[in-house]
Amino acid sequence: MQVYRTHMKIIGDILTTTRDELPDEQGASITYLIRKANISHGRISKILGTLVSQGLLEQTSSDGACKYKISHTGREFLQAYNTFNRFADSFGLTI
Repeated sequence: MQVYRTHMKIIGDILTTTRDELPDEQGASITYLIRKANISHGRISKILGTLVSQGLLEQTSSDGACKYKISHTGREFLQAYNTFNRFADSFGLTI
């Protein structure tokens, strides 16, 4: 049986990528995030818009392209998410 990622897992993957795996200090492009998160352009655009509006990601423009970096609030959220995810895993639950 194939197990699909939850919406929260995808958000966790995006935030982790923007925290740990930035190709440059200016941020990650949407194309880079699509490849790393393995998600369609339409879906990731909606998620990125939500994450920026909630203050978890910072959006900047570099050479006419949008770049995304994790914010301080995003780092705090990701830390809490990872803690809760480990806690849920210890009980055999998935988020």
